[in-house]
Amino acid sequence: MTAPAPPSERASERLASAGFLVTTAAAIGLAVVYATGGQPQLEGTLLAIAFAGLAFGFVTWAARLMPQGPFVQERHEMASEEADREAFEEDLERGGTIERRTFLVRTLGLAAAAMGAAAVFPLRSLGPKPGGALLHTPWQKGLRLVTSDGRPVNAVDVPLGGLVTVFPEGHANSGDGQAVLMRVTPALIRPVPGREDWSPQGFIAYSKVCTHAGCPVGLFSAETNQLLCPCHQSTFDVLDGAKPVFGPAAGALPQLPLAIQSDGGLIAQGDFSSPVGPVFWRHT
Repeated sequence: MTAPAPPSERASERLASAGFLVTTAAAIGLAVVYATGGQPQLEGTLLAIAFAGLAFGFVTWAARLMPQGPFVQERHEMASEEADREAFEEDLERGGTIERRTFLVRTLGLAAAAMGAAAVFPLRSLGPKPGGALLHTPWQKGLRLVTSDGRPVNAVDVPLGGLVTVFPEGHANSGDGQAVLMRVTPALIRPVPGREDWSPQGFIAYSKVCTHAGCPVGLFSAETNQLLCPCHQSTFDVLDGAKPVFGPAAGALPQLPLAIQSDGGLIAQGDFSSPVGPVFWRHT
């Protein structure tokens, strides 16, 4: 039969268990607040209470319920004395030191489980998986090229050597859909294999997002037929698939396939030739 614990020890157990129960309640409250929309100040307060309860429980357990030292055992002969053997047998049969603390251990487990459950909720803040969203832009076959104010761009609007920033129709000011449209001498273009019909009458378009650090590429030199990124001076050859010829950019600007309608309006034949933006993330 288990020997009853002294009143002071039972009080200490209840005190430590109370700390663990406070942690449990605070952790559950934290999960509820987060799941219902969140409130940073309240979440911080609940988190502090949860850790405080856990610390209080552990400190009480260690200070009042664990054997107090220091312990010194004198050297003696290997053979145990009769009194020592009887004391050991009595302790072994009694076994109450651990059994009496079942409730204490259970409340600790409950507190740990509640804290673990609350810690899972912030994973929702990482947002949904991007899937293939990073690989595509709003450009689709048949969409007209428009300016930032939604005005359609026609062939007559772009003179030889001119540049216009364009967006897909219905997505004006799209971050990943922005492109630079230029008009160059058709005979000078050296198209990438498979893109022979992407630049009708010398109209050619590339993503405006630099492949180095994502800055806007908006400077065009008609004399050299080169695009320049003002951030780090990466330079791209418009006539040769917008391949980088100077600066830190390591990849060509994605090209937008174009077509001209019977009314002179410029439309896209599809999306860019490759994902837009810095090239480093494509290999991570």
